[in-house]
Amino acid sequence: MPAAGPDISIVQAAWDQPYAIPNYRVTGYRADTMIPVTSWRSVGASQNGFFHESIVDELAVAAGRDPLEMRLSLITHEPSRKVLEAVAEMSGWGEELPEGHGRGVAFVYSFGVPAAEVIEVAETDRGIRIVNAWAAVDVGTALDPRNIEAQVQSGINFGLTAAIMGEITVADGEVQQNNFHTYNGIRINQAPPIAVRVLENGEKIRGIGEPGLPPAAPALANAIFAATGQRIRELPLNKHVDFI
Repeated sequence: MPAAGPDISIVQAAWDQPYAIPNYRVTGYRADTMIPVTSWRSVGASQNGFFHESIVDELAVAAGRDPLEMRLSLITHEPSRKVLEAVAEMSGWGEELPEGHGRGVAFVYSFGVPAAEVIEVAETDRGIRIVNAWAAVDVGTALDPRNIEAQVQSGINFGLTAAIMGEITVADGEVQQNNFHTYNGIRINQAPPIAVRVLENGEKIRGIGEPGLPPAAPALANAIFAATGQRIRELPLNKHVDFI
């Protein structure tokens, strides 16, 4: 164990979520790696947000509950409830959607910021198309709302890139993606319109550079399930479905 204590990023945004669930326990295991691994945007909350909010969605479906309403019934932290309520209002959650469309919701509390996102997708003959995205975040005190909006939008696009196509592969001991010509990113024609609402119910000012990212992947995967009935438990998602 390092002098600073255990590396909590392994279970970041998994054990510390404000869900009032009895007998709740999270255990993380450090895997041996064959190449150097370091941090990226939103650190452990990135993948753990996907794991946690995917299983919460599966539990809601298994219980016959609305995924957003079930989250609200379990969360007691008021700022977290407010972002979920805000994103439900923004997205028109519960409204009837066109044929082949689906919406997914995800909530992640990371870096002291509750963030809730809804993503809408459409199933087409060519593949999945991301139609819209909505996000609500609570930074405590919003010094620069326009900059906060930009940070959340960029976090969502960063998260969608990782969710859809962000795989790193190794051949003969060497990473194959050595620059952006071999590590693709979401293009402007794929990026959805993103509406952001900034709330100030938290106790003190918080940073916003990273919290917009973690809900993106689970919201997208949950939307794909809502549209197609296909539950995907592995990233990147393009291993399982095609995207326009």
